[in-house]
Amino acid sequence: MKADSTRLPSVAADPDRIDPALRRMTFTLIIGALAVIFDTTIMSVAIDDLAGRMHASLATVQWVSTAYLLALATVMPAVGWLQAALGGKRLWIAALGLFLVGSLLCATAWNAPSLIVFRVVQGFGGGIMMVLMTTLIMQAAKGRNIGRIMSLITVPTALGPVLGPVIGGAILHLGDWRWIFLFNVPFCVVGAYLAARNLPRDRPGPRPRLDVVGMLLLSPGIAAVIYALTRIGGSEGPAGLTVGLPLVAGLALLLGYLGWALRRGPHALIDVRLFRHRALASSSVLVFLSGAALYGTMMLLPLYWQQVRGEDALGAALLLIPQGVGTLLSRSLAGRYMDRFGPRPVAIAAFTLTCAATVPFGFVTASTDNTALMAVLFVRGIGLGAAMITIMGAAFVGLKPEEIPQGSGISRVAQQIGGSAGTALLAVILQRTSTGARTPSALASGFGNAFWWATAFTAAAIPLCLLLPGRPGGQPPNRDTAPTKEPTEV
Repeated sequence: MKADSTRLPSVAADPDRIDPALRRMTFTLIIGALAVIFDTTIMSVAIDDLAGRMHASLATVQWVSTAYLLALATVMPAVGWLQAALGGKRLWIAALGLFLVGSLLCATAWNAPSLIVFRVVQGFGGGIMMVLMTTLIMQAAKGRNIGRIMSLITVPTALGPVLGPVIGGAILHLGDWRWIFLFNVPFCVVGAYLAARNLPRDRPGPRPRLDVVGMLLLSPGIAAVIYALTRIGGSEGPAGLTVGLPLVAGLALLLGYLGWALRRGPHALIDVRLFRHRALASSSVLVFLSGAALYGTMMLLPLYWQQVRGEDALGAALLLIPQGVGTLLSRSLAGRYMDRFGPRPVAIAAFTLTCAATVPFGFVTASTDNTALMAVLFVRGIGLGAAMITIMGAAFVGLKPEEIPQGSGISRVAQQIGGSAGTALLAVILQRTSTGARTPSALASGFGNAFWWATAFTAAAIPLCLLLPGRPGGQPPNRDTAPTKEPTEV
């Protein structure tokens, strides 16, 4: 209690200051989350290599990523219920332990099917962690300094695209593929130790009743839709049964859940009435579009350098570093401007910058100067980093503490589905526009068409930013001019 009382005066004296205990909690959660982010981005450059080393087809090994993605999406809706049942600290340590076990199992996999199964174990742990990290931090922040806090939360997301592909390329170049998964172990061990020390003890409340019907409708529905999206670029194409059947089934399950949740109200697995919050609804749409723009172009960019320019996996990863650096540099400034001016103007500026920096890739050729492309990527990273911070932070504006777990789950699911949809659509466009291309110039033209679609995703988000909240609390833009608080009468 003494520690809390000594902290309160400083917080009251400087309302923009993030409490040291909250910073410590954020750092603790980030250490564990880095394992999930690095694992995802490292695998993005390892699929082709794994197919050769495991003597399996590329279609089979692709399930190493697909199964992980489906497991992530399946568990995310249930995180709110799990947190209420176990408590945040226990659930975080348990999820981190599950991810550690999954990583160790993956490192011992003897063939592709066993690796796919063990990736599902990893995915369950990682899906819980990605939702729970945001939930715990936002609940502790109690609605204050959302922008600055989001700039801290997004550190793993910014570091992953910078370092993950480079680490993956180096591991595959120098060592055994099993080190891709063993690389996660130090983050899991240190993260669990710090969590046991630094996360506040929270006792679970009255054990809530699990919405079994909602779980059976929502989780399989999300998984089916994402599976269908991942199959669009397959040999059967968008009209194939492997796309149509799961897509129709998934949409039917989601519509069924919508009707069920409207009847259940706050007792549903995810209360869809939360979309009455304009901030959450608009943020979810923008997170979907930004996920499509982010993950879709993260698929296109290394392929362009590998297939058109002849770079290997490590070389392509190194060329992507400027975008990650730009993302890192924009975090702090974007968070402060969001807290001062609100999400709306910052998001408009960020998406406009991202869109403008994506346009040059629509003109790429087989001989476009790499230095110029890296400079454009740096600018794009600045815009994309600022956009992700503002729109993800905006989702929590106006939410009550008990609504934050579900809001966090909605935001993460929207990002996953958006990323899958963007990747699938851009893969189909690339496939159709580059089929039959026999020269680097013709292939580059196909990539240019796909990049124009990525630009369109980003441009579509700009007018939607007008629906985000404006200046917080009607405060003036300059806090130095804010009226001083009147002394309390005794």
